[in-house]
Amino acid sequence: MSKAYLILADGTVFEGKSFGAETDSVGELVFTTGVEGYLETLTDPSYYGQIIMQTFPLIGNYGVIPADFEGACCARGYVVREWCTHPSNFRSEGTIDAFLKEKGVPGIWGVDTRALTRIIRQHGVMNAKIAHTLPADLEEIRNYRIVDAVAAVTVREQKVYPAEEETCRVTVLDYGAKRNIIRELNKRGATVTLVPCHATAGEILATKPDGLMLSNGPGDPADCKEEIATLKELFGQLPIFGICLGHQLLALAAGGRTEKLKYGHRGGNQPVRDLDGTQTYITSQNHGYAVVGESVPVGRVGYVNANDGTCEGMYYPDQNAMSVQFHPESCSGPQDRAGLFDRFFKMMGVQYHAV
Repeated sequence: MSKAYLILADGTVFEGKSFGAETDSVGELVFTTGVEGYLETLTDPSYYGQIIMQTFPLIGNYGVIPADFEGACCARGYVVREWCTHPSNFRSEGTIDAFLKEKGVPGIWGVDTRALTRIIRQHGVMNAKIAHTLPADLEEIRNYRIVDAVAAVTVREQKVYPAEEETCRVTVLDYGAKRNIIRELNKRGATVTLVPCHATAGEILATKPDGLMLSNGPGDPADCKEEIATLKELFGQLPIFGICLGHQLLALAAGGRTEKLKYGHRGGNQPVRDLDGTQTYITSQNHGYAVVGESVPVGRVGYVNANDGTCEGMYYPDQNAMSVQFHPESCSGPQDRAGLFDRFFKMMGVQYHAV
């Protein structure tokens, strides 16, 4: 295998070995602490524009299973300590190396991911480049910025996912939706209409939904001016449930603000405290921005991160809306708050039975 280099924006260089696509790539380097679920991570559109580093040392041991994909692979690169050349799983259809080659994503392995994680935790998320020769300067790396992220990952035209036994209709605004959101709605009897991020309020209401779901997605939420304006029109008109980026955009539409976190929350072990009780849940998360809870003039904060106290969820009872920063549809990952989908159905006044 050929040599590869991971060059950070501060000039630090890690030498490793190449796997995946034989190409160079610049992106925002982030780490995720997931012990399993590397396929869901690689196919989560929320990683658009980013180089993903796995802190778990061995990746690829159960191969590639297309049925577990959450969406398109939008990563700019992949960094691991070691990848498994001979996966063992009866569902496997290939290796992680072949998958990355097919998707055009370069990878680097054999690097000290623990040292890399410490750098990011100390200095914050930074740009990086996976390259096969050392660059002459760092200008390309330092100037990189993720732009038009949501527009790049949204569905291009409206799609309908019918329920086996329909109890209601839910429209999902696609900012980069994971497939398991649709599965969770379908199995409760909701026929799902997936619409592009740029759909107008009129176009959304024309689908005659009983409720509106705002999906996860990539990028800086403050960049989504058009999407925020649409949510301002819809806020209070119908039940709304926002997840991840959807949570952030709903807070911005309500008059709040967001801030960039030092290194984000990415992985399946984020503790979230429920302010309505005494419980703390283990959740799956993938985000680099957070809602500033006290900045939102309406509603109230319902959940906070037990590690750093950041806002993890909002309730807007007067508008019949709610949102969470974590992933209640998590797959693979903890299912502690999957019941929030049940609460959404109650907000819509719908009785359902899971299929």
